[in-house]
Amino acid sequence: MNKSELKPSVVFEQFAKINQIPRPSKHEEQMIAYLKNWGESHGLDTQVDETGNVIIRKPATKGLENLKTVILQSHMDMVCDKLVDVDFDFEKDAIKTYVDGEWLTAEGTTLGADDGIGCAIELAILESNDIEHGPLECVFTRDEETGLSGAEGMKPGFMTGDYLINLDSEDEGEIFVSCAGGRNTTAKFTMQREQPSPTLFFMRGQLKGLVGGHSGDDINKKRANAIKILGRFLYQEMKRYEGIRLAQFHSGKLHNAIPRDGSFVIGVPSSLKENVKADWNVFASQVEDEFHVTDTTMVWTMESADAEPVIEASVALNFVRALQAVDNGIYAICQDEALGGMVETSSNIASVHTEATEINILSSQRSNVMSNLDNMCATIVATFELAGAQAWSSDGYPAWKMRPGSKLTELVVESYKTLFGKAPIVRGIHAGLECGLFSERYPSLDMVSFGPTLRYVHTPDERLHIPTVQMVWDHLLLVLKNVPQK
Repeated sequence: MNKSELKPSVVFEQFAKINQIPRPSKHEEQMIAYLKNWGESHGLDTQVDETGNVIIRKPATKGLENLKTVILQSHMDMVCDKLVDVDFDFEKDAIKTYVDGEWLTAEGTTLGADDGIGCAIELAILESNDIEHGPLECVFTRDEETGLSGAEGMKPGFMTGDYLINLDSEDEGEIFVSCAGGRNTTAKFTMQREQPSPTLFFMRGQLKGLVGGHSGDDINKKRANAIKILGRFLYQEMKRYEGIRLAQFHSGKLHNAIPRDGSFVIGVPSSLKENVKADWNVFASQVEDEFHVTDTTMVWTMESADAEPVIEASVALNFVRALQAVDNGIYAICQDEALGGMVETSSNIASVHTEATEINILSSQRSNVMSNLDNMCATIVATFELAGAQAWSSDGYPAWKMRPGSKLTELVVESYKTLFGKAPIVRGIHAGLECGLFSERYPSLDMVSFGPTLRYVHTPDERLHIPTVQMVWDHLLLVLKNVPQK
């Protein structure tokens, strides 16, 4: 299969055009301008709100004017991540895609199907002349990936529809009716640096090749977190030997991604350097065995490094203790049987970076139960406070609660059965969807979320399962045709 054969062609043609447009989170200006010009050039009512969200309205096809208005919604920004050795500027360069069997992926970068494929589906429906539907509002929000600030800034009344279908889910055949709320927790250690003793031998430890993934939807897969692993090694060595000094620790980029790689620089008493190298090799073997199912391509290196100023000893030790102690991964499972054992509450240590006089740590907490989200954030804050850091949590975004007796859910499920002869899975997702914010601003809005299958989102391995795009397209068109009357 080559790209010219991708079906439905109307969707993949739009997706190819979208991937020519740089659209990093918080830098979506080119995409906003593209959507505005696109809507106006097609003679459709197009508006951009003060936050930068775009809405394009399309009248009903003849005879279906009395159907309830449906909002189709996706986000225009994308997570920007690339392989270390790939030369790519996300603010200038076009995403380069290729077909790998039944999957569409990108050359060394994130693909942008999260949520460019949702945007493409909307544009394909807007451009069509042969699809039956009632009144439509196609909404494209900005900055979903770094805090949902587009949805946060949307004022009541911008959308006027009765039903909302969010096209930002990643598992075809699953209909999402609930999502987690989330917050970020930040910690900061302040410190002085000291000139190193001439008796220290400097070493750089590096770990890469982890799978990583989405810190919400993939947190139940027990994948390795580079920060936690490197922190474990440093804690072990500092407990085992005296005189080890920390100079650098760097890992992670994004609050909503499980860190895939990281490195540290330490000064070791020269008499201990061979011991530390041996410990590193043993530790690597043990960790590879722990994660032999999820992370099969770990790459470990330990090499000499140039001497440099070191972090004051007490701060470095407290920082390493905090990395060892801080919660990471699943904290609680949903008690609601209707949500099928979904993760309820979790935390992900997302990035750590040492600067001249600071160590900055970013983590992400999620929960479908807001009181437990408060508890999880408090646990993370307390851990770092006990270690002597400043720590605080952001305001975050709310959970989206399942709507009992949802007419839209019933319609979506029955349409799926009609097409595919089986019932879809109806469940919640342990990730943030903009539906949580919409549910606060538009409490009467009936919502669901579905989409084609994506894998390894938020990583350079991101891929889109091509056959599922046709399935979602057919499903969505049948839903639009059968929306009830006002």
